[in-house]
Formats: sequence, structure tokens, C-alpha cells
Amino acid sequence: MENLANKMRPVKLDDVIGQQHLIGENKIISNLVKNKHLCSMILYGKPGIGKTSIANAIVMELNLPHKFLNATINNKQDFDISIAEAKMHGSMILIIDEIHRMNKDKQDLLLPHIESGLITLIGLTTSNPYHKINPAIRSRVKIFELHELSIDDIILGLKKACNYLDDIKVDDEALKIIARASSGDLRNAISELEIAYYSSSNHEITLELLKEMGTKPIFFHDKNEDGHYDVLSAFQKSIRGSDVDASLHYLSRLIEAGDLDSIYRRMSVIAYEDIGLANPSIGPKVMAAIHAAELVGLPEARIPLQTVITEMALSPKSNSAHMAGDEALNDIRKGTTGNVPNHIKTSSTTYLYPHNYPNSYVKQDYLPKELLGKKYYYPKNNKYEANLNKIHEEMKGGKK
Repeated sequence: MENLANKMRPVKLDDVIGQQHLIGENKIISNLVKNKHLCSMILYGKPGIGKTSIANAIVMELNLPHKFLNATINNKQDFDISIAEAKMHGSMILIIDEIHRMNKDKQDLLLPHIESGLITLIGLTTSNPYHKINPAIRSRVKIFELHELSIDDIILGLKKACNYLDDIKVDDEALKIIARASSGDLRNAISELEIAYYSSSNHEITLELLKEMGTKPIFFHDKNEDGHYDVLSAFQKSIRGSDVDASLHYLSRLIEAGDLDSIYRRMSVIAYEDIGLANPSIGPKVMAAIHAAELVGLPEARIPLQTVITEMALSPKSNSAHMAGDEALNDIRKGTTGNVPNHIKTSSTTYLYPHNYPNSYVKQDYLPKELLGKKYYYPKNNKYEANLNKIHEEMKGGKK
């Protein structure tokens, strides 16, 4: 029996929920379809936020020959058949799920046909294509990142789903609980609604039924319904502000929701964004705590997390390294670069090898001449950076 999420699959872009930065009046994907001039593309983002829906809507609106393949399931012969079909039709839209898993043989097979226009590729992936997709494929496609769906988006999708379920009885509070428990995955939310519908003898979805099903609301919100990101924001700002009690409070809310992935990601960022060189050992400690938490799972996972969060909150803070790096990035993005100095190019014969000099230091220019004298890094007032700076100055001064 076809599941409800598939029954609801949009057949036109206007039916897609969310992704207003790509779909709608004068938005790029809508305009490509309107002008009947589709380019090869990769859609990436979290599960259940509309990648397959957008691909399906595109091919339905354009009414062009198309085929769905999966990079992990379909073999090379399936790809050969698809290319043969494309030649019969003159062209074809090929939608490939899990495209980040496509092996070299399949890529080599497709590349010339993407280049010629015989195949218009729509790749779908949850992995960052800038890291996971072969550069040869990446250079031939336009990459679109899909945004996470809001609670309101999920509720809108659930209300549309209710139209497919005869005699359903469900109130807004039950829909909110299903939406919050979905972690932004509309497909998951629709599946939960469908299971609840068929689990009830009279098709009434009550809070008690959801509780029996184990539909645990993710309590990221306060009474004024602050969202998931507000709690994560409060978590980071409490650690940055060195308030250990508030840090543990927001950690507990995230643990109670079972949202370990968000905790791990945010901890990893905080270790380098907010603590940085003031306590550089915290990065490896965070990774060790995450590994321990993954190893033991909940409920014991809370213990290594509570321990390292306490140290993070109590640690001195410094953002000097990443601020310096961002300033350097800003120069690059503004085009302030210049050529690599001749004496540090690969072929240079005038490079001074620092290890041949006292303290492994010799004065020579490393920045392009357009940037000589540019200073990015300014140390913060903490013991570790002060010590680094002292050692650095002694090294430059020739002291031992």
C-alpha cells in the first residue's frame, strides 16, 4: 500500500512546502521551469525537507522524459539503460538520490552526457556536495541548498495530509506535538500522522494516543513558543557568557528532547569559536566526550556531556583565532590577494629555510606585497595566548 507521504508528492512547484528562497515568484528554480530551460543541479539538505518533492514537481511541470535512480541501489547496467533511453527520447532528466555515493564508474559514464546535454541531472543528497561530490560532477551542476522547515511549515504539511484521510479528527495541539517531534522532517511527521490515524478505532488522534505511540514532543519551546534554535542559541550564549548553571540548564533541555546531534554540533563550534586559544585542550576534550556519549548512549550519555559542558562554561574565552581567520577570508572575498612572493614559490632558489637559523626563525616576507604589513591576529588577554605571544617574540628576537 502506497504511504501517505508518497500520495502527497507535489506535482507542481507551487505545492512544495517551504524553500521560498528557491521556489515562488521570481525565484530561481521556478524561473528555470517557467522558462523551460532547466540546468543540471544538486539539491542538498536534511531528510524530509523537500528534495525529492522539488525534483518530482520539476519533471511533472515540464512533462519531460525522466527517470529516478539511486546511486547505492542501481547498478552500472541501470545507468547504461537510462542513457540508452535518453538517446531514444533525445534527452532525459535523470534524478539520482544519494548522489554523494555514486562511484567513479557511474560518474565516468554520465559525465560526457551531462556535458552534451543529453542528460539533465538532478542529484539529491543529505551530504554537503562541496565535500562529498566529485569535482568533475560538481563543476557541471548548479548546487542549491535547501533550508530547514519551520514548525509552521510542518503543521501546514500535516493539515494538507489530513485532506487525504477520511473522517480524521485531530486538533491543533496534536498537530503541534507531531510537528515538534519530527525535528523538521515533514516526511516523518506525515508518517506519524498516518500511523496515529490507523491506530485509532474512530480515527481520532488524541494527545493520549500520541503518548501511547511514543510520540515524544521535543520541548524546545518556552510558554511563548520559542523554537529549537532559540534553545541552541541560549545554550551557546550561556557557555560563552561563562554561566555554568544556565549552560547545564539548556543542555538538560536538549538531552531531555534526545537531540544529541544538535548538542554535538554546537559543542564542537563553541570549543573553537568561543573558547579557542584560551583553552586549546577543550577541542579534543569535546571530541572525547562526544565519542563517550555515542559509545554509551542515553541515559548515561548525559554524564560525559555534563562534565565537558561544565569545563567549557568555566574556561576562559577567546575568539581571536577565528576572528583573525574571518578577516583574512574577507580580504580574499573582496579580491585583496596578490601573487605569492617569488621566494616562497615551489620553484624558488632564494627561500630561507627557518630551521637553518637560531630558534628556527629567519625574517622574510610571506604575504603578497599588496598585503605586506597586514595584521589579522590580535591576541586576547589570557594566559595561554600571552604565553604564546611571549614565546613568539622571543623566537623573533633570537633569544633561547
